[in-house]
Amino acid sequence: MNTTKYIFVTGGVSSSLGKGIIAASLAKLLQARGYRVTIQKLDPYINIDPGTLNPYEHGECYVTDDGAETDLDLGHYERFLNVKTSQANNVTTGRIYQSVIQKERRGEFLGKTVQVIPHITNEIKERIQILGKTGDYDIVITEIGGTVGDIESLPYIESVRQLKWEMGDDNALVIHLTLIPYLSAAGELKTKPTQHSVKTLMESGIKADILVCRTEHKLSDDLRRKLALFCNVKQDAVIESIDASTIYDVPNLMLEEGLDTVTLKKLKIKDAKEPNLELWNQFLQRHKNPKSEVNIGLIGKYVELQDSYKSILEAFIHAGAVNEVKVNVVSIHSEYINKENIAEKLANLNGILVAPGFGERGIEGKVAAVQYAREHDLPFFGICLGMQMAVIEYSRNVLGIKDANSIEMDPETKDPVINLMENQKNITNKGGTMRLGSWKCELKDDSLASQIYGGNHINERHRHRYEYNNAYKHQLEDAGMVATGTNPETGLVEIVEVPSHPWFVGVQYHPEYKSTVANPHPLFVAFVKAASEHASKK
Repeated sequence: MNTTKYIFVTGGVSSSLGKGIIAASLAKLLQARGYRVTIQKLDPYINIDPGTLNPYEHGECYVTDDGAETDLDLGHYERFLNVKTSQANNVTTGRIYQSVIQKERRGEFLGKTVQVIPHITNEIKERIQILGKTGDYDIVITEIGGTVGDIESLPYIESVRQLKWEMGDDNALVIHLTLIPYLSAAGELKTKPTQHSVKTLMESGIKADILVCRTEHKLSDDLRRKLALFCNVKQDAVIESIDASTIYDVPNLMLEEGLDTVTLKKLKIKDAKEPNLELWNQFLQRHKNPKSEVNIGLIGKYVELQDSYKSILEAFIHAGAVNEVKVNVVSIHSEYINKENIAEKLANLNGILVAPGFGERGIEGKVAAVQYAREHDLPFFGICLGMQMAVIEYSRNVLGIKDANSIEMDPETKDPVINLMENQKNITNKGGTMRLGSWKCELKDDSLASQIYGGNHINERHRHRYEYNNAYKHQLEDAGMVATGTNPETGLVEIVEVPSHPWFVGVQYHPEYKSTVANPHPLFVAFVKAASEHASKK
């Protein structure tokens, strides 16, 4: 293919229908046919990025190698495709307006009145095409956040309309994801909400080429014909997306429905190979047929919302499949852990992961959980704040530094075993100013980490302001907590281990961001294996 093809995924009727999963599943099928595919997300909110958003607001903030704080859907894209995303894969309204205003301030519009059309829409179109113009991709899938009819989404929908007109039907198509609700009182599926959603889209000048229908029940042929007739699409372009037991089933379900076939036909892509999903289905086979189970406690502050720890939960699925183990993740709110109830809360676990987070709420519960895991030989994995809690716990209970703390939790602490990074001390803006993206780490030869990684040089993604305080390093190492991974340029400690413990690892970075179906993260694989060994001994 000489020209990059563009696919736009819009949503109607309701939010949270799974546009990201449909986009990732279609991308997986096209990739399995040999095409180079990437996906981008356009978010209509006015934040520059989700970096300052509370996890309860927006779920986790996903970080790319180049340091972009992005929507969690980019995590799905990477996990499905095993292709890295970047700053260019996530654009928000805030970023669009920021760029246009900066251009206006520089005088780039030559005194013109700056308007939504053409200036904002031109900026959106430019961002949509950045990835396509690199020459690295045959197909770019663009997911439009929100729901058709939202005021916030209008400039994006208009930009898609313009692009589709400029590119022609052979080079761009629109997939509209919609809901077919089931009324139990009437005992039937209802198409009217979808008809209204498609009508709203058409009022914006866009005709849906493919209709993907989220449903709890099978769509009959009669219902498909009705949808095709009223929504102005071909019947083979009415795709059923029935609820699945796991998101990893969706590519196969879309393959059965012919989503990739109808997409290729509409984009006039001929002589496509049959999709090769052999490795994907091997993963699914192991995931669905585990030989044993483990219970792993996820100690966090945002456990009420599963999306807050989305990448961690998915990394456990990948690691579980490798070990042929079903990982039962038991979410435990750190705010409700104390020394009186901790034995009861953690008694039936085969390992604990102390999760990332910000702020002092629930911190003492995390420290208590680390202490329990250390003293009871329970496999322990600390990520970012979880590693910092491990350092604080060890300093307090092994070194006897009773006031050991993080500057983040207690700015006046006399023993800041976790300190604010030097280059963060004069920063006032919160957005995009943390230590972000991929950084090098060198591992000690005889460490557990080097065994797990199978080497001494790694790169991992970060998102933090506070760091291990090297002033306490000798004391901690002499007492048995060893710094086994450090950044070669700054000496920043990235990994701590307790070699006398069966499996005790804390990392300053976020390994969950790099775990994919094709490449499960080695730390998660090793942790699940250790939890499995703990379960078999128990």
